[in-house]
Amino acid sequence: MLNEHAKLLSLIQQAGEIVGRKKLQKIVYIVKKLDLPFYEKYHFRMYGPYSEELSVRMEEMRDLGFISEVKEDKSSYHQFRYSLTEKGEEFLTISDFEFPDPKEMLDDLNSKSSRFLELVSTMFYFEDLSNEEIKQKVFTIKAKQNYTEEEVEEAFSYIKALRQTKVN
Repeated sequence: MLNEHAKLLSLIQQAGEIVGRKKLQKIVYIVKKLDLPFYEKYHFRMYGPYSEELSVRMEEMRDLGFISEVKEDKSSYHQFRYSLTEKGEEFLTISDFEFPDPKEMLDDLNSKSSRFLELVSTMFYFEDLSNEEIKQKVFTIKAKQNYTEEEVEEAFSYIKALRQTKVN
């Protein structure tokens, strides 16, 4: 029971803190694409892959007191900071779900900008296309982001490195 919640709590626990709803969405999508056991359905939206299920689950965990969601006012927008609460830590100790240990990968993903993770997750979303077709998709549907050739190449390299990362 509540295994999907336990997975997210474990991910947040290992990440320590995740700043931004978009970043959280992208991290979960990327680790899902790397075969971590997440089953949320994703659809492509303005900022790339997005899961309504994930958003609802995060609200539930906040309402249960398992996670802390701190709203920060930035100059022209709001940003949310997520971390595990004591109650969330306690829930994980009684949960029988065993989550893999992708801490190194999560630390690396969490250190990247939301903009870069948006690019990487978008490229993962279109992974069935050729690299050239993926580039064209990025330059077409993400035109407002003004991604450069260098950023796209960096994202291809990053995806390759992620795929080679072993999770314990």
